[in-house]
Amino acid sequence: MIRVLVSGANGKMGQEVVQQISADPNFEVVAGFDRTANNADFPIYDDASKIKEKPDVIIDFSTPAATSQILDYAKENNIPIVIATTGFSEEELAKIAELAKEIPILRAANTSFEINLMAKLVADLAEKLPDSDIEITDIHHNRKADSPSGTALLLADSINQRLGGTKEYEFDRHSKRTPRKKKEIGIHSLRGGTVVGAHSVYFFGDNESFEIKHTVTSRSIFAKGALKAAAFLVSQPAGLYGMNDVIGD
Repeated sequence: MIRVLVSGANGKMGQEVVQQISADPNFEVVAGFDRTANNADFPIYDDASKIKEKPDVIIDFSTPAATSQILDYAKENNIPIVIATTGFSEEELAKIAELAKEIPILRAANTSFEINLMAKLVADLAEKLPDSDIEITDIHHNRKADSPSGTALLLADSINQRLGGTKEYEFDRHSKRTPRKKKEIGIHSLRGGTVVGAHSVYFFGDNESFEIKHTVTSRSIFAKGALKAAAFLVSQPAGLYGMNDVIGD
């Protein structure tokens, strides 16, 4: 049985992870970490230094600030960590990469199997449609703090890496009065209501267009993906991993 500490345990995704673990005999929640300490079926701490339990792995759906704290705890106790939090600064990403030299870390902007498959598909399409104008939209609920979403950047990065880093990201056209550049990938965010998540990648050519869309109707897919990631990570050496490592070829 894999013993899990859930970081962001009081949040919607943290609660979803707990629910999925309760239905899976291969996992057990031993503790949580969040801004508010309380006792549910397991202790939830607001100070990582107070955590008494010894988990096999940490699953983190929190905020960049909270992730930084739980990362320090993971390093001090040599515990693998799945980071599904988004919105990190370049400095925070550098810290994650540095700590991955000492402990196993899996960072995923989206833990859904299908969205990671989509990332591969759009990279394939971008290679086959080199003259297309590429645009990405992300739609989320009105409480989501970061924009664009980590998933939108995941899709853009997958395309850009396949094309040798030749693309530039355009987040704001309203202040510009110039035609679209060929090397741009436009990324646009919509926020409203209770939408869990919807992402589209458009390929615009002359007189035709192509669209691939992924829509999420339940947060459970992210929790299930995080458990797959955790099961993978507990047996890995130190290093920085992604969902592609979990999915394989």
